[in-house]
Amino acid sequence: MQFPESWLREFCNPPLSTQALADTLTMAGLEVEELVPVAPPFTNIVVGEIKEAAQHPNADRLRVCQVDVGGPALLTIVCGAPNARVGIRVPCAQVGAELPPGEDGKPFLIKVGKLRGVESYGMLCSARELGIADDHGGLLELPLDAPLGQDVRQYLQLDDTLFTLKLTPNLAHCLSVYGIAREVSALTGAPLKALDFAQASIGTPDTLPVDIAATDLCGRFSGRIVRSINTQAQTPAWMVERLARCGQRSVSPLVDISNYVMFELGRPSHIFDLDKIHGGLQVRWGQAGETLKLLNGNTVTVDEKVGVIADSQAIESLAGIMGGDATAVSDGTQNIYIEAAFWWPKAIAGRSRRFNFSTDAGHRFERGVDPEYTVEHIERITALVLQICGTAQTQCGPITDQRPNTPKPQPVTLRVARAAKVIGMPLTQAQCANALRGLGLAVQEKGDGGEGTVTVTPPSFRFDLTLEEDLIEEVARIVGYENLPTTPPLAPTTPKLPSEATRSPFAVRHLLAGLGYQETINFSFVEERWEHELAGNAAPIKLLNPIASQMSVMRSSLLGSLLQVLKFNLDRRAERVRVFELGRVFLRDEGVPDSDTTVQGFHQPMRVAGLAYGSAAPLQWGSKEQAVDFYDAKGDVEALLAPLPAQFEPAAHPAMHPGRCARVLVGGQAIGFVGELHPRWRQGWDLPQAPVLFELELDAVLARAVPQARAVAKHQAVQRDIAVVVAEGVTHAQVQAAIAAASPTVRSAVLFDVYRPKPLRAGEQPAAGALQPGEKSLALRLTLAQDDAQLSDVDIDAAVQAVLAQLAERTGAKLRG
Repeated sequence: MQFPESWLREFCNPPLSTQALADTLTMAGLEVEELVPVAPPFTNIVVGEIKEAAQHPNADRLRVCQVDVGGPALLTIVCGAPNARVGIRVPCAQVGAELPPGEDGKPFLIKVGKLRGVESYGMLCSARELGIADDHGGLLELPLDAPLGQDVRQYLQLDDTLFTLKLTPNLAHCLSVYGIAREVSALTGAPLKALDFAQASIGTPDTLPVDIAATDLCGRFSGRIVRSINTQAQTPAWMVERLARCGQRSVSPLVDISNYVMFELGRPSHIFDLDKIHGGLQVRWGQAGETLKLLNGNTVTVDEKVGVIADSQAIESLAGIMGGDATAVSDGTQNIYIEAAFWWPKAIAGRSRRFNFSTDAGHRFERGVDPEYTVEHIERITALVLQICGTAQTQCGPITDQRPNTPKPQPVTLRVARAAKVIGMPLTQAQCANALRGLGLAVQEKGDGGEGTVTVTPPSFRFDLTLEEDLIEEVARIVGYENLPTTPPLAPTTPKLPSEATRSPFAVRHLLAGLGYQETINFSFVEERWEHELAGNAAPIKLLNPIASQMSVMRSSLLGSLLQVLKFNLDRRAERVRVFELGRVFLRDEGVPDSDTTVQGFHQPMRVAGLAYGSAAPLQWGSKEQAVDFYDAKGDVEALLAPLPAQFEPAAHPAMHPGRCARVLVGGQAIGFVGELHPRWRQGWDLPQAPVLFELELDAVLARAVPQARAVAKHQAVQRDIAVVVAEGVTHAQVQAAIAAASPTVRSAVLFDVYRPKPLRAGEQPAAGALQPGEKSLALRLTLAQDDAQLSDVDIDAAVQAVLAQLAERTGAKLRG
């Protein structure tokens, strides 16, 4: 919300400086984000009139002007502006004047100069040279009634400051200059100017029939016909300037009037060209397939969830958001219909985002606009229309007003003791009552002292007051946040020590960063296509009000987000990408109850996922470049889970290659997947190389075994090498499981060689004792040890035989001859 300070002080003018006023608003919850002067500093620039403008004798583009600045003599000033002509009034910088600082930061001093042989005693200025606009098309032309010799800063009210407020959604009643003035009056005690809405004289009985078919959309609708106006009139300079200082450019007189009243009173309205309306108007919900060309040139398609205003032939406006092009006012408009309505906030919220634009009207209506005073505000608009566009033939019709479903204010009670406890300072009933009365609220007191209550029936402009906590907030704002006492906490503060059996998410981030990965942070809402393709989720959790059409569902996997990051980097010529994310996913689970930390029916676990693409190591001279593969990602997962041992088993995942994907298990429990991207999705994402990915449950990654002390072995370990022949389908994990179950003296088994026979030629038979087709030879080094005694040859042979027996039983292995 941006507005000029001078406009605010017209309604409420407290004895405070600009900075003090800004601090007062900020400490009351209306954060002043920025204070900007309307114009930079300059001096001795006055209103002047060009009396003569002769061609310079020595320059084609210069004119020698005689300028009247209200003094006894005319000033000779050489000017090169294309619009320098006799009769216009412009800003004139006299000798000794200082113009705004230039790029070097120093003010520009006006001196007597000589241009092509002609002395110049000043300078005629453009808006850009004064620092009040970027337009450099010529001199700034002032109205012909501008007083000669008056200081331009005073005449244009340039000693003004633009306030920019950062308002929270519950402060919708402050989305107008008068609403902010009401707050300033409550905060400072300065009087608030009362508004007077003079009624226009009725010159015609004409009315426009309006049917409100959707009372859950529109609670009140008021309107008036005004005939025979002049839309060729110019918007007054004072209105154009005020709109500009609110960040709104001038469009046309009628549009400017509507915008002006919106900034002044917080009431968005719309003015229709009456002659373009067919029959009457109907306020209803849209119908699927209906289209509307808007004032901004866009054509939108509505449905049953979008409110519209329609006539007998087509829809003419998006309710509470933007009018349609078909009934827009233009230079040829003669008769108009002025509309002001109350739209229910829930019926407007989020609708404009569906069409990828936002409007000032929609911003206000979706937060809430006062349902009262629609008639009075139409009178205000009418008065401005008559003042600016009125003619001798202009006639106003009576105001029609329908209010089928306006909010009914409900009393809210504040317990003084509760307020004192929440705010954290002693409060009396009188303090609470006076604070609320200062805000213009009707207050009823019951009891007295700190045990009493204060009951408020919120006025129509404070529709946000529905809970006791709302009133407590208002009391705290008026009392002043800066007056709250600094009270140390009474409860003892004791650090919460994490369990030794867990590590922090920061430790996981640190470990992954040490492995060469960079962290990314992504939205939790993603494209629905990602859920279907990468997570195999046919029914993802859809958002009721997505911020963008491509972010319509909640993710159940982090892989899509990482692939999007990869694609973004590859499009910018990245060659090696390693990224990870710790984030939440969202799954349907009817067993989840509703609590302070959970939502019924939805499981929201944390996961950690990583992606590696490109070469396995940065380019260097000591080794050949090799693309990252499944085993690189598998090693990273093992390092991430250490010291817990991880097991891997072949599995299928919708996002991963069917032959290069494994399920990750810890202690027999599946905790995630690791694998190469599926060729189909690699082609769909247009990736030159397949990345490898992993996704694990964060809780399992955070768990770690508590270190256990063990005595240093007193006896030497013994190593024995064995070679066994197994079928090609036997996995390393099966071999290790068989060895682990064989004997407690076997401390480790390391596979150090794999041999497969060469393929046989057609008709060739394998040699006697050689490996058969479909077999492979595994060479294993066994480490044997015993804590309490040195192993004997008998013990060693028994352990080896036990290993061979387990391998034969579980895998069909046989000792290689």
